[in-house]
Amino acid sequence: MSTTLVAAAGSLRGAVPTDSFETPGTKDFWWPLIGSDTNSFTFTRPALVWILSCILICWFFLSATKNLQLVPSKRQWLTEQAYGFVRNTMGQDIIGSKNFKPFIPLLLSLFTVILLNNIAGVIPFVQYPTTGRIAFPIVLTAIVYVVYHVTAVRHKGGFGKYLGSLTPPGLPGWLKPIMFVLEFLTYFVIRPLTLALRLFGNMMAGHLMLLVFILGGEYLLLHGDNPFINVSGAFSFLFAILMMFFELLIEFLQAFIFTLLTAIYLADAVSDSH
Repeated sequence: MSTTLVAAAGSLRGAVPTDSFETPGTKDFWWPLIGSDTNSFTFTRPALVWILSCILICWFFLSATKNLQLVPSKRQWLTEQAYGFVRNTMGQDIIGSKNFKPFIPLLLSLFTVILLNNIAGVIPFVQYPTTGRIAFPIVLTAIVYVVYHVTAVRHKGGFGKYLGSLTPPGLPGWLKPIMFVLEFLTYFVIRPLTLALRLFGNMMAGHLMLLVFILGGEYLLLHGDNPFINVSGAFSFLFAILMMFFELLIEFLQAFIFTLLTAIYLADAVSDSH
């Protein structure tokens, strides 16, 4: 674990200044590989991690399901567990046994790609949650947004009927416009906004927290001018270890919550009552 922390200290932001400590900030989320701030096109390390994670997931699922066996291999067993978890917990139980099957590929893809990119935040020499860049949660949310509204329009029988379903029946006439505006904002603005910001905010905050304790601990341990400061740096490293395990839990929960909310929104889209 100490080797992991040393690697993390180097990979999180390069070299720490020997004369002063620079407080971690949002600039630590910008790692260009090709191009720079002044270029119109910049290929960043988070983008590379995202591409590699998608390739890894595709390879894993294809290789695990190529030769299915009655007694599963470890890879097949892990695939079945992930599929069963998403299918039963977030598909059938939330959307319903009648309508859940067409959405399982989307839910499984969302869960696995978010989970793997979240876990990248504690992988040595990567040490960066890709979803801590707002662009990635926005793209995932846009996919959910389009699927949700297209499904709702088809199920309700047209865009006009879909908009009409936003207002519950039986309301007084004066209350219907107010309720329509509130529901419209909820379904077209608030839901996608909170879905993206929740994932982004938690991953960015967790990364910054690890930056503070790992880089700050390294600085205090190696550059402190008295034993008390050095000991404080060692305790900072120990606390960083605890935070890494806590961050693993948060990374799983955020992948689960994003996928679960997607299932809830899809269940609402195919429901007859709303």
